[in-house]
Formats: sequence, structure tokens, C-alpha cells
Amino acid sequence: MYRFASSVVIGMTAVFALGLAAAQTPQPPPKVALQQATGGIDAIMAYAGTWMVQGERFATAYSDAGKEDSTLRNDCWKSGAYVACNQYVNGTSKVLLVFTYHDKEQMYTSYPIPLNGEVVSPGRLQIIGNVWTFPWAVTHGETTVYFHVVNVFTSADHIDYAQEFSVDNVHWTTMAKGSETRTGQ
Repeated sequence: MYRFASSVVIGMTAVFALGLAAAQTPQPPPKVALQQATGGIDAIMAYAGTWMVQGERFATAYSDAGKEDSTLRNDCWKSGAYVACNQYVNGTSKVLLVFTYHDKEQMYTSYPIPLNGEVVSPGRLQIIGNVWTFPWAVTHGETTVYFHVVNVFTSADHIDYAQEFSVDNVHWTTMAKGSETRTGQ
């Protein structure tokens, strides 16, 4: 699990990167998001660059309370139908993410490659306008808990994020929320 944004590592580890309320209606997308929505794999390049992350984590059954202040750098490049991003948190490389895009499903798949070579399951990403949602579920026995990270691009250089969990995939509890501001390429 990783979050692409303040979260591929944190959100996608708990970082692109955290879930907004499930009932949120996407705002009209900024101009850059409109271009991304039609760009297939090229959309991922919107997350390239350096971002200042400021957020808050809440005490829940699946998270501890605390603050999140970090610098996230996504060193991304495109080769053919793939985008890869070496994700750095506070100057340290944490994970290499390789993204693919399935046009018929309009869904992205991310393949995290951690430094230690540990086997990690692929993740999913759905982009609708300016809202990027990273969903996943964890099943233990007969119980499934749903999680998602939602990044809302309010501009090309600003993201509001939230991470949430749900036991019914309808009612969501916020685990963390915050913002990311691009400070450079």
C-alpha cells in the first residue's frame, strides 16, 4: 500500500500518495487535469517534481495520530507505454513505481519495487478529472476492510489529500488528510 503523492510511500504505504469522503463530488478539473484525462499514461507525469507535504494523521483502528511534514520528490520518466517514478521522501529514495494504463478499463496499475526487493502487490489508480483515487482492500478471514487514498488536484501545483477506511465500502472514516504543494521540478 503506498500513496502516490504525499503518499506513494506513505499513502501507497498507507503516499500519489489519502481518501476524501466517498460522497465528494469532483470539482471542475483544472486545465492541466483536462489534458491529463485524455492523455492515458501521460497523466502520471502531473505528479513529477518536488512537493511539500503537510498533513495530520488521526487515531483510528488502522492509524495513529500525528503530523506529517515532509518533502516528496517524484523523479518520473516515460518510456513507451510506461511511466516510472523513483519516489524520494526527505531526500531518501524509498520506492520505484512503474505505471501502466488500460484504456478499455480507464484504469492505471502501479507496480511498486521497494529497495529491499520485497514482493509487493500491484495497486490501482483511477483518474476522473482532477480526482485521483488509489483503492485497495485487505481481507482477513471473512472480514474485508476497504481503504483508499484520494488526491484532489485543486491546481497543477496543489493537491488536497485524504486517506480513509471503510468496513462496508460506503461509510468512510478519515485516517489522515492534508495538502501537497509543488515547489519545483
